[in-house]
Amino acid sequence: MDVITAIKTRRSIRTFLDKPVEKEKIDELLKLAMCAPSAGNEQPWHFIVVDDVKIKKDIADMHPYAKMLYQAPIGIIVLGDVSVEKYKGYWVQDCSAAIMNILTAAPEFNLQTVWCGIYPTEERVKDFVDYFKLPSNMIPMALIALGYSDKKGFEVDRFKPERIHYNRF
Repeated sequence: MDVITAIKTRRSIRTFLDKPVEKEKIDELLKLAMCAPSAGNEQPWHFIVVDDVKIKKDIADMHPYAKMLYQAPIGIIVLGDVSVEKYKGYWVQDCSAAIMNILTAAPEFNLQTVWCGIYPTEERVKDFVDYFKLPSNMIPMALIALGYSDKKGFEVDRFKPERIHYNRF
């Protein structure tokens, strides 16, 4: 799938087949995530790949918008390491770019995804920090549910020319 088609047809898919995701595909998606740009080239991202049924259930119980994790074969938690920040606060943009690389590339492997935010909701952040016993420099940014699905993305025209401004608002 070419990148333009991948971007235009990316959708949040919340139903997954009972089919495991090959480790090679997960590894390739994480390599692609790490190709993302980052402020000062600090690459502040870390990833927790969750395939344990109990942990996925615990996450789905803990996160109000992650119920699809009950059936998704894989969850990927994206963490930002603030200890490597050269430019304070840019870890959010850096991790978002890494997340978008995963979401955009997944259909190339016949996989579907949905992005569930953790940061900046303080209670959610605290729940994940406590559950995974994260060190103080690691901030959980998001959870990506990942797997095979019988649903696919489709193109929607979201272009709004009235939101484009040149030189001034």
